[in-house]
Amino acid sequence: MADTLVVIRSGATDYEMQGRIRGTLEVPLCGEGIEEASVAAQRLREMSPGLLVTSGDTAALQSARIIGRSLGIEPRVLAGLGNLDLGLWQGLRADEIRSRQPKLHRQWQSNPWTVAPPEGETLDEACRRVESVLERFLRKCHAPRVALVLPDPLDRVVRWMAMGQPVGDLWRRAVHDSGMELVPLAGQWGAAGAAREPVPVG
Repeated sequence: MADTLVVIRSGATDYEMQGRIRGTLEVPLCGEGIEEASVAAQRLREMSPGLLVTSGDTAALQSARIIGRSLGIEPRVLAGLGNLDLGLWQGLRADEIRSRQPKLHRQWQSNPWTVAPPEGETLDEACRRVESVLERFLRKCHAPRVALVLPDPLDRVVRWMAMGQPVGDLWRRAVHDSGMELVPLAGQWGAAGAAREPVPVG
């Protein structure tokens, strides 16, 4: 089983730069996102991962390919690691949601674990989906250190699941975040669900 996970946030797209909620929408990297992926590749060289896996999300896959070319590793797409599905809120800015659906917006802010955006998933559903995929994959993985490229904010959700780090505003790109975290693994995936508490959102 892998003993270390390097969680890497995929590069930015025009949606993030415009303050829009991307969710599961397939949007390619913008120029800044390409640069971010190149910087991530340089940083990752020092960590010497034996395996590079990625979400199938367009931006994450583009980022993983940039990283993989630099490291000489072919990225592997891991099914089931799609970003948070925010349904009909995707493509909108947070202020547009507040004005269009103020009550639902407040409910989701106070408890995203049980309230789903229209035609989307709850945060708890997303965590259970991702937890199941990672638990199965890491249990069978023989590489001691695995690099994992994920779209924002799924990278922060995984870091919370593994280390208890705050997820922050799920609608806003974390500009003060390095976008890369070394996560020691100690069989914590099975226990993450029991420790969940409501996470405030924006």
